[in-house]
Amino acid sequence: MERKEDKPLSYWIYDTPAGDVTVLATEKAVVELLFGAQDPQGAKNDENIHQYDAIIELNQYFYGQRKAFDLAIAYQGGEAGRVYDAVRSIPYGSTKTYEEVAKIAKSKPEKVKEFLLHNPIPILIPCHRAVEGENDLGIYCGDVELKRKLLRMEKTNVNREFHAPDYAD
Repeated sequence: MERKEDKPLSYWIYDTPAGDVTVLATEKAVVELLFGAQDPQGAKNDENIHQYDAIIELNQYFYGQRKAFDLAIAYQGGEAGRVYDAVRSIPYGSTKTYEEVAKIAKSKPEKVKEFLLHNPIPILIPCHRAVEGENDLGIYCGDVELKRKLLRMEKTNVNREFHAPDYAD
């Protein structure tokens, strides 16, 4: 996984079951995922392999076929990076509290919330899996209803398995 942003940026807009997302990438990795169709300043409306990979993996995720993302993503290091790494370790269909994430990341729950509210790559860094408590979803960089929808979808699909067809006679 990379953590350094390389220019130039390109973007591509993709329609998902969660609505339009704008995927920004460099020649090395996906660096941002924005909710909604956006025209980011300084980015070229063009596609590259990392956006293509993101779209394939997002499509698989939304249809319950993908439980973890394997594509190249880039985000800052330091304390924020530790928080994002901790959140990426939360299993599909599960949640951890901000306090639990803070312990893993050697941070404070308030800082965890701040970093997750400004998560540059939501869904791919699954900040929707970090919650305030058992009955409190807490904050989300998208809207809380989208967070609820993503968690519900994961709980529904957590045990779903897909197998390639057997064409042998």
